[in-house]
Amino acid sequence: MSLPSLKESIQAYGLDAKKALGQHFLLDPGICARIVALGGDLTGRSVVEIGPGPGGLTRALLDSAASRVDAVEIDERAWPLLEELAGHYPDRLHVIRQDALKLDAASLAPAPRQIIANLPYNVATPLLVGWLRQAHSWERLSLMFQLEVAERICAEPDTSAYGRLAVLAQWCASCSVALRIPPGAFSPPPKVHSAVAVLIPHAEQPAPELFRAMERVTAAAFGQRRKMLRSSLKSIGGEALLDAAGIEPTRRAETLSVAEFGRLAELHLARSRA
Repeated sequence: MSLPSLKESIQAYGLDAKKALGQHFLLDPGICARIVALGGDLTGRSVVEIGPGPGGLTRALLDSAASRVDAVEIDERAWPLLEELAGHYPDRLHVIRQDALKLDAASLAPAPRQIIANLPYNVATPLLVGWLRQAHSWERLSLMFQLEVAERICAEPDTSAYGRLAVLAQWCASCSVALRIPPGAFSPPPKVHSAVAVLIPHAEQPAPELFRAMERVTAAAFGQRRKMLRSSLKSIGGEALLDAAGIEPTRRAETLSVAEFGRLAELHLARSRA
């Protein structure tokens, strides 16, 4: 039996985007293909997709050379539609009926593996931070966010968008905004523009305890970003920590480079072990 069109599948299963789940379905096959292309040559790659919904991007992934696609979906309304799609791609498409926030995505499939996803906007940031903690597991991440979030991930120091998310992301990966997408490409159209950020993890990644130290340092620094660092970092060492790192205590968080935050994280970890 031939595969029904995406429109036919959506109508057959009565699937509509649910605001409570942060859903905005991407149905344009041309844009879906462009997003998949950001992953490069997917030959022999496993791809994890989060929040496939009716499967527009999933179909584009299955049209690629990817050897395996794991589609993680929490919305039980979409499961029958995705299972029907999986029936047309036996052993290539696997429907994972779980909450992505509670899932070790890297355990789903063998390396080399990527994530390519139109993320549910209400959980996109915590999902990204979780994947950064295991960045060594991923070859590449091509992720759709609200444009503002994508710009925050890729922001440079001394800009209003630069903050904790930029430091964590750029510490672990090279980051770029690769594709901007207008609201009209989605159903229903969101109130904001969207963008795909591409993250390519660095060859060397911080150990888990160092990543946790960076999370603490950036949380303190940007939690009170208008204050001088000697004040905002007071709870984790303040001036003594800054002096050891060779950083002026009167500077503010948004002026520090990712490398300077890296020094602070290493020193904070060393002091916590002492």
